[in-house]
Amino acid sequence: MVAVWPLDQEEIEQDGTLLVSAQNPLTPPTLLRLDRSLAQPAVLRQAPHAFSVPHAVVSRHEAFSTDGERIPYIQVRPAGLTGDAPVHLTGYGGFKIASLPYYRGIVGKLWLERGGTTVVANIRGGGEFGTRWHEAGRRAGKVLVHDDFAAVAADLVRRGVTRSDRIAAEGGSNGGLLIANMLVRYPERFGALFCTIPLIDMRRYSKLLAGASWVAEYGDPDDPADWAFIRRFSAYQAAEPARPYPPILLATSRRDDRVHPGHAGKMAAKLQSLGYNAHFYEPPAGGHGYGKDNSEVATFAAGIGKLMAAGFSAAGRRC
Repeated sequence: MVAVWPLDQEEIEQDGTLLVSAQNPLTPPTLLRLDRSLAQPAVLRQAPHAFSVPHAVVSRHEAFSTDGERIPYIQVRPAGLTGDAPVHLTGYGGFKIASLPYYRGIVGKLWLERGGTTVVANIRGGGEFGTRWHEAGRRAGKVLVHDDFAAVAADLVRRGVTRSDRIAAEGGSNGGLLIANMLVRYPERFGALFCTIPLIDMRRYSKLLAGASWVAEYGDPDDPADWAFIRRFSAYQAAEPARPYPPILLATSRRDDRVHPGHAGKMAAKLQSLGYNAHFYEPPAGGHGYGKDNSEVATFAAGIGKLMAAGFSAAGRRC
């Protein structure tokens, strides 16, 4: 992932010197200077290395979605394939936001260093490949976005990277809607799900907090023609008993002022009433994220870690 811009803002002052920002899944963000007097770019500053995974392999692959579209994804893994890798799979798929292969210190430290494999899926609805990619995953196309993500999970098994029950998928906000739909539409493809600050009840989303501003992305549930396709990705209404749902952790913030915390709370309550292994975490601090400062982010992450360790290993347990 590389960005380049002139050192001097004013064109009349520019002498050809460029600043370069670069990172990849194994190299932290680095600021470099590039000019004609240098044989190679000079490193001005680099973020600290948060983890070390010698001989790790970064690769790009493609899965085929339900309509035949090729869905790229970036995989980072230790050297050697066992067919049994623990996989952390993420995606977003909305609002023309690109999921790029950036350096993720927490995931690297807690997953890659322990021998895990990470995957970022470039599903439709995002901005990875321009307007067409976003438009294909908007409104009625949101169902295809979720099909894309499930196709990546299936492709990891097909390629011999892992088994379905070794895949843990995570997503937040619009990505939380994605994860909730993995639970109700493709439960057999995952071993555990982590759903944060999510939209889930799409019948009422437009009436809660900032929801009305997202009608262009999802459609208007009060319009019968729109509800006809929205209901296909409204996971709250789709949840039903006696399905092979994997364990799920739904996490939100009591002070989220963008996506109402009621989405996660309602879904957790419904799943628990149906007898599923569903966990709910709602700290009082934060917002539409894991916290407003490093202390709150660390507390949120630690609480989630404890729930995942204690809950996902004990079927039927509630918190």
